[in-house]
Amino acid sequence: MTQCQTLEARQRAHQILTDIAALGRIAFVTGAGQGIGRAIACRLARDGYDISIADIPSAKSKVDDTIQEIESYGRKAVGVYADVREAKQIYAAVEETVDRLGPNLFVKPLIECTPEFVENEVRLNVLGLMNTHIASAKQMVKQGFGGRILGAGSIVSFRTMENLATYSATKFAVRGFTEGAAKEWAKYGIRVNAYGPGIVDTPMWDQIDRVLAEIEGVSIGEAKAKRVKDYIALGRIQEPEDVAKLVSFLASEEAEYITGQTIKTCGGASL
Repeated sequence: MTQCQTLEARQRAHQILTDIAALGRIAFVTGAGQGIGRAIACRLARDGYDISIADIPSAKSKVDDTIQEIESYGRKAVGVYADVREAKQIYAAVEETVDRLGPNLFVKPLIECTPEFVENEVRLNVLGLMNTHIASAKQMVKQGFGGRILGAGSIVSFRTMENLATYSATKFAVRGFTEGAAKEWAKYGIRVNAYGPGIVDTPMWDQIDRVLAEIEGVSIGEAKAKRVKDYIALGRIQEPEDVAKLVSFLASEEAEYITGQTIKTCGGASL
Protein backbone atom coordinates (compact mmCIF):
# COMPACT_ATOMS: atom_id res chain seq x y z
CA MET A 1 0.00 0.00 0.00
CA THR A 2 1.38 3.45 -0.87
CA GLN A 3 1.71 6.23 1.69
CA CYS A 4 -1.23 8.02 0.07
CA GLN A 5 -3.42 4.91 0.22
CA THR A 6 -2.43 4.37 3.86
CA LEU A 7 -3.52 7.92 4.69
CA GLU A 8 -6.81 7.40 2.91
CA ALA A 9 -7.43 4.16 4.79
CA ARG A 10 -6.71 5.84 8.09
CA GLN A 11 -9.02 8.75 7.30
CA ARG A 12 -11.84 6.33 6.49
CA ALA A 13 -11.12 4.48 9.71
CA HIS A 14 -11.65 7.67 11.72
CA GLN A 15 -15.31 7.79 10.80
CA ILE A 16 -16.57 5.89 7.84
CA LEU A 17 -15.44 2.29 7.88
CA THR A 18 -16.46 1.36 11.39
CA ASP A 19 -18.13 -2.02 11.15
CA ILE A 20 -19.53 -4.09 13.98
CA ALA A 21 -20.04 -7.84 13.95
CA ALA A 22 -21.39 -8.92 17.34
CA LEU A 23 -20.40 -12.54 17.95
CA GLY A 24 -22.22 -13.53 21.15
CA ARG A 25 -20.78 -10.97 23.59
CA ILE A 26 -17.80 -10.24 21.36
CA ALA A 27 -17.75 -7.23 19.01
CA PHE A 28 -15.44 -6.97 16.01
CA VAL A 29 -14.94 -3.25 15.33
CA THR A 30 -12.99 -1.92 12.37
CA GLY A 31 -11.35 1.49 12.45
CA ALA A 32 -11.49 1.57 16.26
CA GLY A 33 -8.18 3.34 16.83
CA GLN A 34 -9.91 6.70 17.13
CA GLY A 35 -12.98 8.74 16.19
CA ILE A 36 -16.35 7.01 15.83
CA GLY A 37 -14.79 3.55 15.80
CA ARG A 38 -13.17 4.11 19.19
CA ALA A 39 -16.34 5.61 20.65
CA ILE A 40 -18.35 2.59 19.48
CA ALA A 41 -15.79 0.10 20.80
CA CYS A 42 -15.72 1.77 24.21
CA ARG A 43 -19.49 2.05 24.40
CA LEU A 44 -19.94 -1.63 23.56
CA ALA A 45 -17.31 -2.50 26.18
CA ARG A 46 -19.35 -0.60 28.76
CA ASP A 47 -22.37 -2.57 27.55
CA GLY A 48 -20.56 -5.80 28.43
CA TYR A 49 -18.86 -6.81 25.17
CA ASP A 50 -15.28 -7.99 24.78
CA ILE A 51 -13.80 -6.09 21.83
CA SER A 52 -11.65 -7.02 18.86
CA ILE A 53 -10.20 -3.80 17.48
CA ALA A 54 -9.33 -4.05 13.79
CA ASP A 55 -7.30 -1.30 12.18
CA ILE A 56 -4.37 -0.78 9.84
CA PRO A 57 -0.86 -1.54 11.21
CA SER A 58 0.22 2.10 11.24
CA ALA A 59 -2.55 2.83 13.76
CA LYS A 60 -1.08 0.46 16.37
CA SER A 61 -0.38 3.14 18.97
CA LYS A 62 -3.98 4.35 18.76
CA VAL A 63 -5.25 0.76 18.96
CA ASP A 64 -3.14 0.26 22.08
CA ASP A 65 -4.74 3.34 23.64
CA THR A 66 -8.21 2.01 22.85
CA ILE A 67 -7.34 -1.39 24.33
CA GLN A 68 -6.16 0.29 27.52
CA GLU A 69 -9.42 2.21 27.87
CA ILE A 70 -11.55 -0.88 27.22
CA GLU A 71 -9.61 -2.89 29.78
CA SER A 72 -10.27 -0.14 32.32
CA TYR A 73 -13.95 -1.10 32.01
CA GLY A 74 -13.10 -4.66 33.00
CA ARG A 75 -13.54 -6.11 29.50
CA LYS A 76 -11.11 -8.00 27.30
CA ALA A 77 -9.71 -6.28 24.21
CA VAL A 78 -7.35 -7.38 21.45
CA GLY A 79 -5.90 -5.60 18.45
CA VAL A 80 -5.96 -7.23 15.02
CA TYR A 81 -4.61 -5.63 11.89
CA ALA A 82 -6.08 -5.69 8.41
CA ASP A 83 -6.71 -3.60 5.32
CA VAL A 84 -10.45 -4.00 4.73
CA ARG A 85 -9.87 -3.84 0.98
CA GLU A 86 -8.11 -7.21 1.19
CA ALA A 87 -10.58 -10.06 1.76
CA LYS A 88 -7.91 -12.48 3.01
CA GLN A 89 -6.83 -10.03 5.69
CA ILE A 90 -10.40 -9.52 6.91
CA TYR A 91 -11.09 -13.27 7.07
CA ALA A 92 -7.84 -13.74 8.97
CA ALA A 93 -8.75 -10.95 11.38
CA VAL A 94 -12.15 -12.50 12.12
CA GLU A 95 -10.53 -15.90 12.68
CA GLU A 96 -7.95 -14.33 14.98
CA THR A 97 -10.73 -12.62 16.91
CA VAL A 98 -12.47 -15.94 17.54
CA ASP A 99 -9.19 -17.61 18.51
CA ARG A 100 -8.30 -14.89 21.02
CA LEU A 101 -11.69 -13.87 22.44
CA GLY A 102 -13.85 -16.96 22.08
CA PRO A 103 -16.10 -18.76 19.79
CA ASN A 104 -7.00 9.71 -0.41
CA LEU A 105 -9.72 11.71 0.94
CA PHE A 106 -13.20 11.22 -0.47
CA VAL A 107 -14.04 14.92 -0.96
CA LYS A 108 -13.33 15.72 -4.60
CA PRO A 109 -15.23 17.30 -7.50
CA LEU A 110 -16.46 14.46 -9.70
CA ILE A 111 -14.79 15.88 -12.82
CA GLU A 112 -11.40 15.55 -11.08
CA CYS A 113 -11.82 11.91 -10.04
CA THR A 114 -9.27 9.56 -11.61
CA PRO A 115 -9.97 5.87 -12.29
CA GLU A 116 -7.56 5.02 -9.46
CA PHE A 117 -9.47 7.29 -7.04
CA VAL A 118 -12.82 5.73 -7.96
CA GLU A 119 -11.46 2.18 -7.70
CA ASN A 120 -10.02 2.87 -4.27
CA GLU A 121 -13.34 4.34 -3.09
CA VAL A 122 -15.21 1.21 -4.15
CA ARG A 123 -12.63 -1.23 -2.79
CA LEU A 124 -12.51 0.52 0.58
CA ASN A 125 -16.15 1.45 1.18
CA VAL A 126 -17.99 -1.33 -0.66
CA LEU A 127 -15.71 -4.35 -1.02
CA GLY A 128 -14.24 -3.75 2.43
CA LEU A 129 -17.68 -3.76 4.05
CA MET A 130 -18.88 -6.75 2.02
CA ASN A 131 -15.78 -8.77 2.91
CA THR A 132 -16.18 -7.95 6.59
CA HIS A 133 -19.91 -8.74 6.64
CA ILE A 134 -19.54 -12.04 4.79
CA ALA A 135 -16.61 -13.19 6.90
CA SER A 136 -18.54 -12.33 10.07
CA ALA A 137 -21.74 -14.02 8.86
CA LYS A 138 -19.87 -17.22 8.01
CA GLN A 139 -18.46 -17.32 11.52
CA MET A 140 -21.92 -16.75 13.02
CA VAL A 141 -23.45 -19.53 10.91
CA LYS A 142 -20.61 -21.81 11.97
CA GLN A 143 -21.28 -21.02 15.62
CA GLY A 144 -24.98 -21.67 15.12
CA PHE A 145 -26.56 -18.95 17.24
CA GLY A 146 -26.81 -15.90 14.98
CA GLY A 147 -25.73 -12.39 15.87
CA ARG A 148 -25.80 -8.75 14.83
CA ILE A 149 -23.84 -7.15 11.99
CA LEU A 150 -23.76 -3.37 11.78
CA GLY A 151 -22.17 -1.44 8.92
CA ALA A 152 -21.22 2.18 8.35
CA GLY A 153 -23.70 4.00 6.14
CA SER A 154 -24.11 7.75 5.97
CA ILE A 155 -26.72 10.43 5.44
CA VAL A 156 -25.44 10.37 1.85
CA SER A 157 -26.71 6.78 1.64
CA PHE A 158 -30.02 8.58 0.97
CA ARG A 159 -29.11 11.91 -0.61
CA THR A 160 -25.81 12.92 -2.17
CA MET A 161 -23.97 16.21 -1.69
CA GLU A 162 -21.71 18.22 -3.96
CA ASN A 163 -18.09 16.99 -4.17
CA LEU A 164 -19.19 13.66 -2.64
CA ALA A 165 -20.60 11.84 -5.67
CA THR A 166 -18.27 8.81 -5.60
CA TYR A 167 -18.42 8.51 -1.84
CA SER A 168 -22.21 8.80 -1.88
CA ALA A 169 -22.45 6.08 -4.54
CA THR A 170 -20.51 3.71 -2.29
CA LYS A 171 -22.81 4.50 0.62
CA PHE A 172 -25.90 3.85 -1.50
CA ALA A 173 -24.27 0.47 -2.15
CA VAL A 174 -23.88 -0.09 1.60
CA ARG A 175 -27.58 0.58 2.08
CA GLY A 176 -28.51 -1.89 -0.69
CA PHE A 177 -26.15 -4.57 0.57
CA THR A 178 -27.53 -4.16 4.09
CA GLU A 179 -31.06 -4.83 2.85
CA GLY A 180 -30.03 -7.84 0.75
CA ALA A 181 -27.90 -9.41 3.47
CA ALA A 182 -30.67 -8.95 6.02
CA LYS A 183 -33.09 -10.87 3.81
CA GLU A 184 -30.67 -13.73 3.12
CA TRP A 185 -29.27 -14.13 6.62
CA ALA A 186 -32.45 -13.77 8.68
CA LYS A 187 -32.90 -17.56 8.55
CA TYR A 188 -29.62 -17.90 10.46
CA GLY A 189 -30.75 -15.53 13.20
CA ILE A 190 -28.48 -12.74 11.93
CA ARG A 191 -29.74 -9.16 11.99
CA VAL A 192 -28.03 -6.75 9.59
CA ASN A 193 -28.35 -2.98 9.93
CA ALA A 194 -26.34 0.15 9.22
CA TYR A 195 -25.99 3.51 10.90
CA GLY A 196 -25.88 6.80 9.00
CA PRO A 197 -23.82 9.59 10.60
CA GLY A 198 -23.85 13.17 9.40
CA ILE A 199 -21.23 15.83 10.16
CA VAL A 200 -19.14 14.42 13.00
CA ASP A 201 -16.46 16.15 15.07
CA THR A 202 -13.53 13.90 14.14
CA PRO A 203 -10.06 14.46 12.64
CA MET A 204 -11.53 13.29 9.35
CA TRP A 205 -14.00 16.16 9.24
CA ASP A 206 -11.18 18.58 10.02
CA GLN A 207 -9.50 17.31 6.86
CA ILE A 208 -12.77 17.51 4.93
CA ASP A 209 -13.10 21.11 6.09
CA ARG A 210 -9.63 21.95 4.77
CA VAL A 211 -10.44 20.48 1.36
CA LEU A 212 -13.83 22.19 1.18
CA ALA A 213 -12.26 25.49 2.24
CA GLU A 214 -9.85 25.27 -0.69
CA ILE A 215 -12.61 24.31 -3.15
CA GLU A 216 -14.96 27.06 -1.95
CA GLY A 217 -12.36 29.77 -1.35
CA VAL A 218 -13.15 30.27 2.34
CA SER A 219 -11.06 30.10 5.49
CA ILE A 220 -10.38 26.86 7.37
CA GLY A 221 -13.19 26.20 9.81
CA GLU A 222 -15.71 28.24 7.85
CA ALA A 223 -16.87 25.45 5.53
CA LYS A 224 -17.62 23.08 8.40
CA ALA A 225 -19.24 25.80 10.51
CA LYS A 226 -21.50 26.81 7.62
CA ARG A 227 -22.68 23.23 7.13
CA VAL A 228 -23.38 22.81 10.82
CA LYS A 229 -25.40 26.05 10.79
CA ASP A 230 -27.26 25.40 7.51
CA TYR A 231 -27.86 21.66 7.69
CA ILE A 232 -28.11 20.44 11.27
CA ALA A 233 -31.55 21.05 12.78
CA LEU A 234 -30.33 20.43 16.34
CA GLY A 235 -27.76 23.20 15.90
CA ARG A 236 -24.57 21.42 17.00
CA ILE A 237 -21.98 19.22 15.38
CA GLN A 238 -22.30 15.48 16.00
CA GLU A 239 -19.96 13.81 18.50
CA PRO A 240 -18.66 10.24 17.99
CA GLU A 241 -20.55 9.21 21.12
CA ASP A 242 -23.82 10.17 19.41
CA VAL A 243 -23.14 7.45 16.85
CA ALA A 244 -22.01 5.01 19.51
CA LYS A 245 -25.34 5.31 21.32
CA LEU A 246 -27.24 4.18 18.21
CA VAL A 247 -24.80 1.33 17.64
CA SER A 248 -25.22 0.27 21.26
CA PHE A 249 -28.98 0.07 20.78
CA LEU A 250 -28.77 -1.82 17.48
CA ALA A 251 -26.34 -4.33 19.00
CA SER A 252 -28.65 -4.96 21.94
CA GLU A 253 -31.60 -7.30 22.33
CA GLU A 254 -33.83 -4.22 22.50
CA ALA A 255 -33.43 -4.05 18.70
CA GLU A 256 -34.16 -7.73 18.08
CA TYR A 257 -36.97 -6.96 15.59
CA ILE A 258 -34.98 -4.46 13.52
CA THR A 259 -33.10 -5.67 10.44
CA GLY A 260 -32.28 -4.42 6.96
CA GLN A 261 -32.32 -0.77 8.04
CA THR A 262 -29.93 2.12 7.55
CA ILE A 263 -30.79 4.45 10.40
CA LYS A 264 -29.71 8.08 10.21
CA THR A 265 -28.09 9.65 13.25
CA CYS A 266 -27.39 13.14 11.99
CA GLY A 267 -29.19 15.70 14.16
CA GLY A 268 -31.69 16.37 11.39
CA ALA A 269 -29.03 17.15 8.77
CA SER A 270 -30.94 15.14 6.18
CA LEU A 271 -34.23 17.02 6.62
